[in-house]
Amino acid sequence: MTDNTSAATRNAAHVVVIGGGYAGVMAANRLTRRDDVTVTLVNPRPVFVPRLRLHQLVGGSHDAVVEYRDVLAERVRLVVDGVTRIDAAARTVALAEGGTLGYDHLIYAVGSASAAPRVPGVAEFAHSVATLEEARRLRSVMDATPASAPLTVVGGGPTGIETAAELAQQGRRVTLVSGGTLGPYLHPRARRTAARRLAHLGVTVLGASGSEGPEGTRVVAVTRDAVHLGDGRTLPSAVTIWTAGFGVPDLAARSGLSTDAAGRLLTDETLTSVDDERIVAAGDSAAPADRSFRMSAYAAGCLGAHAADTVLHRLTGERPEPVDLSFSAMCISLGRGTAVFQLARKDDTALPLYVGGRAGARLKEMSCEFSVKHLAKEAREPGSHSWPKGAKGAKGAKDARGAKGAQGAQGAQAAQGVGRGSSAGADRGGRVTVAVKS
Repeated sequence: MTDNTSAATRNAAHVVVIGGGYAGVMAANRLTRRDDVTVTLVNPRPVFVPRLRLHQLVGGSHDAVVEYRDVLAERVRLVVDGVTRIDAAARTVALAEGGTLGYDHLIYAVGSASAAPRVPGVAEFAHSVATLEEARRLRSVMDATPASAPLTVVGGGPTGIETAAELAQQGRRVTLVSGGTLGPYLHPRARRTAARRLAHLGVTVLGASGSEGPEGTRVVAVTRDAVHLGDGRTLPSAVTIWTAGFGVPDLAARSGLSTDAAGRLLTDETLTSVDDERIVAAGDSAAPADRSFRMSAYAAGCLGAHAADTVLHRLTGERPEPVDLSFSAMCISLGRGTAVFQLARKDDTALPLYVGGRAGARLKEMSCEFSVKHLAKEAREPGSHSWPKGAKGAKGAKDARGAKGAQGAQGAQAAQGVGRGSSAGADRGGRVTVAVKS
């Protein structure tokens, strides 16, 4: 496939969006608010993957796929392929299956995946849940593994907690090696609730404060049937699941664009590449100047919308605005029917307020549902998506260590007075109503 026509010959600006996740789909849909813009979305899969559901895919309670026809605007052209290189000078992208696509503006939304493992044996013997393909492979492995076999989940972030709880609820023997603070984003009150729920499910937690073994226990090697810890212990493990860290594709670096140490595309405060104003980044793969956002579906969708706005501003000769995004919550499921919905300040630091139990699970499910519904609404009504503002970004909040997979804060508005003895619900617009019982 080759398409090198320019805007001058088409009388329309052509925007190529690389990546069909939360950020890419939101950006592509929003760009269709202008009739004189054509949009091509390039993604290696023919389906949208709601990554918030991947631990459910492993557990068998969700297939974690949505058809693009349900979330992508009709005017967006979908190209199912990968991108191997961006030629900024020629304004083209090289496709994995051959050919090129020309562009007038480019939105870089390649997302994130598993980090390159540094611990011996992880690449050979451990499984990940970071992508659809990895989660499906793990699901097949679990189907072939006896229910009594010992399992080890490495990583005490949301993905590790959710995966461990999902499998333990099925009666699996699960050990969770945290290696540090369990659920580091959570307030201590919510963290204690999560720890109690894991214990109730039979999960053995190692390495976290108050858990079995010394705090900070780390994995030093993984073999076919065991996990070896730094304190000398060896854990029998028929299946080892690695959730300790996320990385980003190296497409930007391979294309000669400026990146940060993690490989994310360096941008200014409008999400524009520091190398080329025709390239704008969004989602997990963006590293905006002096701003740091937690890797999450919520942030990805908002950044995708802002990236599209930046492009549209440039097309009309207007000055793009700095990105402004505040957080209100994050949530972690603890098996089916229970979750912790953690309220947050605008700068994404946890408040001592949360919703747990079944109410928390309802909010978690609502968040997962609205992460997809927001995309579908933007496809029908481009420009409609909005989000809380007032915090330019919390430095240091975007810690990729096991922090993907549970951040579905869509629809959650900052609530007051949440804690034990509270109840919560949502209206049709996705707004959260919280009432404290006296």
